[in-house]
Amino acid sequence: MLDFRNISVHYGHQDVLTQVTFRINARDRVGIVGPNGSGKSTLFKIVQGEMAVDSGELIVEGSPRIGWTRQNPQPDSPEETLLEYSLRGIPGLSEIEAEMSRLEKNLDDPAALKRYGELESRFGHLGGYDLETRVKIALGGLGFDTSDFGKPFTSFSGGWRMRAELSRVLASKPDLLLLDEPSNYLDLPAVEWLQKFLKAYDGTLALISHDRFLLGTLTDIIVEVDAGTATRYEGNLDYYLRERELRYEHLKAAKENQDRHREQLQRFVDRFRAQATKASQAQSRQKIIDKLDEERIVLPKRYTTSGSLRLADPPPSGIEMFRCEDLRFSYDGRKNVLDGISFQISRSDKVALIGYNGLGKTTLMRIVAGTRRPTGGKAILGHNVVPGYLSQEFAETIPPDVSVYRNAKNAWDAHGGGPEKNFRNLLGAFGFDSNDIEKPAGVLSGGEKIRLAFLILFITSPNFLLLDEPTTHLDLDGRRLLQDALRNYKGTILLVSHDIEFVRAVATSVIEISKDGIRQYPGGYDYYCEKKEEGGGKPGERESRPFGEGTGKREENDPQSSQLSKKELRQQRAAERAKLAPKIKELKSRIEKAEKKIDELQAALDEASAELFNPVPSTDFATLNRKVRTLQFEIDRYTADWEEAAEELSAIS
Repeated sequence: MLDFRNISVHYGHQDVLTQVTFRINARDRVGIVGPNGSGKSTLFKIVQGEMAVDSGELIVEGSPRIGWTRQNPQPDSPEETLLEYSLRGIPGLSEIEAEMSRLEKNLDDPAALKRYGELESRFGHLGGYDLETRVKIALGGLGFDTSDFGKPFTSFSGGWRMRAELSRVLASKPDLLLLDEPSNYLDLPAVEWLQKFLKAYDGTLALISHDRFLLGTLTDIIVEVDAGTATRYEGNLDYYLRERELRYEHLKAAKENQDRHREQLQRFVDRFRAQATKASQAQSRQKIIDKLDEERIVLPKRYTTSGSLRLADPPPSGIEMFRCEDLRFSYDGRKNVLDGISFQISRSDKVALIGYNGLGKTTLMRIVAGTRRPTGGKAILGHNVVPGYLSQEFAETIPPDVSVYRNAKNAWDAHGGGPEKNFRNLLGAFGFDSNDIEKPAGVLSGGEKIRLAFLILFITSPNFLLLDEPTTHLDLDGRRLLQDALRNYKGTILLVSHDIEFVRAVATSVIEISKDGIRQYPGGYDYYCEKKEEGGGKPGERESRPFGEGTGKREENDPQSSQLSKKELRQQRAAERAKLAPKIKELKSRIEKAEKKIDELQAALDEASAELFNPVPSTDFATLNRKVRTLQFEIDRYTADWEEAAEELSAIS
């Protein structure tokens, strides 16, 4: 279908694509990957006719109907609604429909009847009869409410306009679908819907993405664009990740041989260039050097900029990191963005916040971070909790004309500073060597910016990371780098991300926000998906059962339950309560014992702390400090036991 033959594209003195040759066949499902700025989007612009090539050619076989999303979608008129805009996804369809409408008035004329039949056939072939249904399904799957369909297109933000553009393209049933980072403007539920939709798409798909979930489930061929070249891998994402490592080792060995050979030739030329007896040999070797330079092996960019990311252990804190009760928030004092939110996050939890855009995820993150105050209810940070907030705009607000070193050093000095050696070690821990630290922040890649943002964040020594879409600027390798660092991090994390594989790898529990309220799931993302498929739980509940276990209580909609009489149900429930009574008694005893012990220990801690802060000449600070640490440890231990028993009792009740 698409045949790229020796295509080269240059921006000024920069070679974006050099002699690129590969093919996309009909019905191929191709993932196009590579570092940011490597030329992936340039390939799409060539296919769309938006960019000319400097050399080579693109051969498009047949006349495929091509669908792609525009970067700045605009309506035909200010009054055009969301639905009307989305229905304009098939070129020429509205004109066919208008002509058919005119011909309907004169179908007695044989010529008009014949023309009407031709148009009706084309209209049906283009999918005109069920277009509105397909558009509404796509809009709903991407997060729009049915009440949005009649609203003016201009009333939606840029991100929601891009969703409408995507729904328009998907519903148009193109032969060739070009999608450039389609998940950038989507929340996690919409990404899942998009994956299911594209799974059923039977045309040719070319997908530029860093989202491993979409790449891994939708594509069976990978084209890597890097260092000006494009390499086609005849396999899925896992195959590509294995094969590229082998290819890199071969390239690296070949480059080392080439560099060694060139160095030997250059030494001969430098030594004998001026000697008459060796001049011709030196000239001959210079020609070989020139040819080697033309055919120079270039290693993929990702291997030269991958860096590293090691997150330091967090400072200590209490067991409870954050708690909110009946939390409410409104921007205008009339409509609540958040209403009646209650949940708790404990030390070492790694929580993913999931839900459609517009339901208050970012607002909730800001309240936890302390940059917003709730308009109602309680929001409480735990003992010694230091939040570190990485907003969606954090990396973009780093001064672009200031060097990596100075950006980090300003933060270092503002938070107490310390020996230069320690600061340099911290730079190295985040992957910045002596060659990187003088770069202006504005020339950094997306992955380098996010590493600098994390470096500045960690200078504040947080123990509670609040991460709002941290993977937005990262390519495949940058996401994996961050994912591994967060998975090994010993602190507490609350994150929002549309990258399903990232959430699956990092999160140990899930908080879901929906229009009906909030619900906690104590397992990871797969556990959350399983519970959602089962349809269990009501918003506002805390799902606290161990994975795979039930409560023993029959659900109200169970068909067997509906066949029982009220008397039988009462007897059954009484029997269940009697069976659980010993366990309930044991849990209540544990709770009472823990509460009593915590009160005793807290009183002793208050006394020791008072002595520590009001010392007398005979005070033994070493012994007193050990006593304080021991008491705090014991309080944490009994608090953990109290929480465990209380949660188990709540689940049984």
